[in-house]
Amino acid sequence: MRMAEKRDYYEVLGVAKEADEQALKSAYRKLALKYHPDRNPGNKEAEEKFKEAAEAYGVLTDAQKRAAYDRFGHQGLQGGAAGGPAGFDPTIFADFSDVLGDLFGFGDLFGGGRRGGNPNRAQRGEDVRFDLEIHLEEAVRGKTADLLVPRLEPCGRCNTTGAEPGGMSACQACHGRGEMIYQQGFLSIRRTCTQCGGRGQVIKRPCTECKGEGYKRSERKLKVNIPPGVDTNTRLRLTQEGQPGVNGGPSGDLYVVLRVKDHPVFERHEDELHCVVPVNFAQAALGTEVDLLTFDGLQNVKVPEGTQHGDRIRLRAMGMPRLNGGGRGDLWVHVEVKTPTKLTREQRKLMEQLKEVLPTENEPKEKGLFEKVKDMFL
Repeated sequence: MRMAEKRDYYEVLGVAKEADEQALKSAYRKLALKYHPDRNPGNKEAEEKFKEAAEAYGVLTDAQKRAAYDRFGHQGLQGGAAGGPAGFDPTIFADFSDVLGDLFGFGDLFGGGRRGGNPNRAQRGEDVRFDLEIHLEEAVRGKTADLLVPRLEPCGRCNTTGAEPGGMSACQACHGRGEMIYQQGFLSIRRTCTQCGGRGQVIKRPCTECKGEGYKRSERKLKVNIPPGVDTNTRLRLTQEGQPGVNGGPSGDLYVVLRVKDHPVFERHEDELHCVVPVNFAQAALGTEVDLLTFDGLQNVKVPEGTQHGDRIRLRAMGMPRLNGGGRGDLWVHVEVKTPTKLTREQRKLMEQLKEVLPTENEPKEKGLFEKVKDMFL
């Protein structure tokens, strides 16, 4: 492409002269995707357009070159990176992988830019989830639980290589480099070697202990401290007790996810506990005392005289501990007044006498203020 034939760089990318870097990157990305040689094999015209777009992008994203180009045009770039065919500078592709990502499966162009993932680099191990079911009493008091967690352990014989000592050999496909280099026109494209996965070596003799996997499955005994106040879906993290890292990387974490079983007597609502205590109507009318076995031992609950069905009795600071400190919630005792369904002859006689002396209150009861307000919005 001679100097006289060079198109205006802004025209090449299809952007205005005041376009910012993001607009330039977006325009270049579209053209690069359209004319990339991988999508147009053997198409010289597409290759030239791809090269032209890359050249324009390289100049306009360089502040110094753009200033010279805006002032003097292509003449201002003579002797520089974009001065013509003889002076074409492949470093304008340094940000190519940033613009296009890994759409074409390569990391480097002309040895510049960012490489794809290196399989030989240290990598953190995966996190592991372990579900643990506990009783409500244990959530109140806290406990130390013993866990038997399945996980992978590095093979001591092969030191995670998966090969017997001396059982590795250089990959014949990539000659030990870990990557394949392809030449497409003016592009030099590097791809991870599919034969060795980028390691540069292949297993010639698999390890007899781990069968070439590099890790052995095992069960690890661990202890976890469960603090008072935990609830269902509370997560406890054990640092670096997950799967082992790769190539010397740190292990992942183990997350113990709790589920608190339902209790036959007590029901939990955040930091409060609730239970129901039945009394007969004579006890409700005269008052009584009820022994209630709580998580804090046997408690004597006083049911006051004239207690109605559904009344609540509050036992302060006998509910759930607050997980982040700050004391405990309350325990609420809901009184259920039980009406007998079958009476003996003597009981019926006494009830008849009681009915005669008790006041009669059969008028419909007026709704409370709260019920009235609620009805307004129904």
